[in-house]
Amino acid sequence: MPELPEVEVIRSGLVEYVRGRALSKVEVLHPRAVRKHDRGAEHFESELSGRVFLDVRRRGKYLWLDLGEARSTEVSRPEGESARSEQAVLAHLGMSGQLLVQPPSAPDEKHLRVRFVFDDGGPELRFVDQRTFGGLSLTDLVRSSGALVPDPIGHIAADPMEPAFDRDAVVELIRSRRTGIKRALLDQSLVSGVGNIYADEALWRAGLHWAQSTGKLAREDGSALLEAVGEVMRDALDAGGTSFDALYVNVNGRSGYFGRSLAVYGRTGSPCSRCGAAIRRDVFMKRSAYSCPGCQPLPAAPHW
Repeated sequence: MPELPEVEVIRSGLVEYVRGRALSKVEVLHPRAVRKHDRGAEHFESELSGRVFLDVRRRGKYLWLDLGEARSTEVSRPEGESARSEQAVLAHLGMSGQLLVQPPSAPDEKHLRVRFVFDDGGPELRFVDQRTFGGLSLTDLVRSSGALVPDPIGHIAADPMEPAFDRDAVVELIRSRRTGIKRALLDQSLVSGVGNIYADEALWRAGLHWAQSTGKLAREDGSALLEAVGEVMRDALDAGGTSFDALYVNVNGRSGYFGRSLAVYGRTGSPCSRCGAAIRRDVFMKRSAYSCPGCQPLPAAPHW
């Protein structure tokens, strides 16, 4: 599943193509793609017709397209401007969802689920999802952690790339829990956007074992860990994200390259680039945790 850097790459790519453009029609080609829109596919299509995409924003692994009011329903306003509606199209990519910008003449993708057509006749926005675990919905915006976000994700904490992210406060929240540090990093109510890949990479950079007890985490170690989370995410952004197969691409269909720079994730048995010890894989929450036994020694005490 795409993590924060991959979703941010998609968000920044979409802004260039959709900001300020009005929709002429929306076509839902598979109802499962809008299953979280309670009023169904036809309502999703009709409600978006004539609306304007004002911006593309993100929190954690979710992104959304802010909507203006339909131009036909607005009071008179300057040419090209649209009133903000405090509604948005929320997108979650799931395991295989893609938001692609394509010329109208491009053949439909095999797994095309939703098509957004604009009134300027320019490039379309297409939601493609092979496994149909992702989805789109029309939702109201609510205020959470200093920002307007879609109501279904109002409970999610700010992520490390947001101006509202308070590192010291998050460190104290983490230290107040009785759990392992990696489990805390993956808790979206504490810090959003961190998934399995970047949690392992940040823990390696900070020299902390994934089973380290949060209750025994020193403040300076917690601060260093969150700094490492930000660093690894910025490095991944610079590389266009991490791609392990063809299902993660940006809006133009290009893959990311940060996977070539991973220090521990997926590198079982390979030498650590810092100390030379063989990278270890452990089972963690029915997934994997990768670490270096030399740089990240296993804590002696239980991890909670």
